[in-house]
Amino acid sequence: MADADLDTLIRSIARREIKALTLAAKARHGRLIGMAKSKDKDAKARYRHLARSTLEQASAAARRLQMSAENTADAYKRAMAKAAEEAQAIKPAKKTPAKKAAKKKD
Repeated sequence: MADADLDTLIRSIARREIKALTLAAKARHGRLIGMAKSKDKDAKARYRHLARSTLEQASAAARRLQMSAENTADAYKRAMAKAAEEAQAIKPAKKTPAKKAAKKKD
């Protein structure tokens, strides 16, 4: 993992977090649906609404997390590509012309 590109690492961490978020939302949804099996009509409607809202909000949060991770990974990748280009542009000056100029002065 030490040699892995960090943009790939950012994406994999985001995938893990999204998976955890989705599993937690499904568990909460299941619990709320289980609570909706009451005989009271108002309570049943309230729990079903909460369960549906839980899934909607969790999926929206997962999409935002995914987009944020992709933007971060892409920005990192672009920055590293730019840094690599700048590193290529900075080449050490040749020392041969300086030596020739010094010999000509003598």
